[in-house]
Parts: sequence; structure tokens; C-alpha cells
Amino acid sequence: MEVCIDNLLKISRGEVPYERLKGVSFSQMDGPVTTAGQDIVEDAEWMLNVYEPRAKVESIDLIPIDAQNGQFEIKANISTRGGS
Repeated sequence: MEVCIDNLLKISRGEVPYERLKGVSFSQMDGPVTTAGQDIVEDAEWMLNVYEPRAKVESIDLIPIDAQNGQFEIKANISTRGGS
């Protein structure tokens, strides 16, 4: 399950043919820094709830790698739902 979540968080929305909603939308990256990060985190949480129902998202962190160039890493803290 961890590999699936890691892969989902590395996909940009629109990248997967026939599943255009799969992935994280980074379109907010051009917005104000005060709201862009929170929008990306909320979008990633929604996407994980839809495409990885086995996981319960505890929190999602947006970690800047090279913030000036728009490079971030998304880390999800998860637990297993329903004992699967």
C-alpha cells in the first residue's frame, strides 16, 4: 500500500490516460504562497481517499526541496483502514 500511495503522490493530474483525475493538481503552484500549499495538501488528501481506499490519511506534509523553482515533495502519514 505504501508504494501505491507514493506513486499516486508523484503523479501530476492529467498525466494518466483514461484517468485524468488521478494524481495531484499542481495548478495552484502559481497562486499565493499562503493558500497554494494548503490547496495542494487538500487535493492530495482527496485524491488518496478516492484512489487508495485502504489508507486512512492522518496528515500530508508539503516539503520544499527547491521552493523558488517550484520543487516540493509530498509526504503522507497514513494508517490502514479496516484491518486490510
